[in-house]
Amino acid sequence: MWYFRSLAKLFCSHDASHLILGEAAKLFADAGIICIASLISPYQRDRDACRALMTDGNFVEVFLDVPLQVCEVRDPKGLYKLARQGKIKDFTGIDDPYEPPLTCEIVLRHEGAGASPCEMAEKVISHLEEKGFLHV
Repeated sequence: MWYFRSLAKLFCSHDASHLILGEAAKLFADAGIICIASLISPYQRDRDACRALMTDGNFVEVFLDVPLQVCEVRDPKGLYKLARQGKIKDFTGIDDPYEPPLTCEIVLRHEGAGASPCEMAEKVISHLEEKGFLHV
């Protein structure tokens, strides 16, 4: 996916880059390959457009519900700090909005100490097994 993401950033606006990634994921899905794309997709319209590319049931949206403050503490590159200083513009959650998903299939929440990455992955794997994407 790095290749597609790089092309999208080079040649397209933010809105179009999500559609290019969605089209790339559709190519994988059409070939019977599960494609997991990790994106910060702040707008519902972009997520809906990608969902519309897939046949019914072949789009699984996972919402990693983590408070902004936790994201800032975990930020190893200091991007949130730079955005708060005005050095990065249109940064999701700082000076650009984030629209929480309305129709996601899986929600992974950060609660207290939070679930471990393994526990979160298990939740996703369980969903994929239940929906017939994975066969054990």
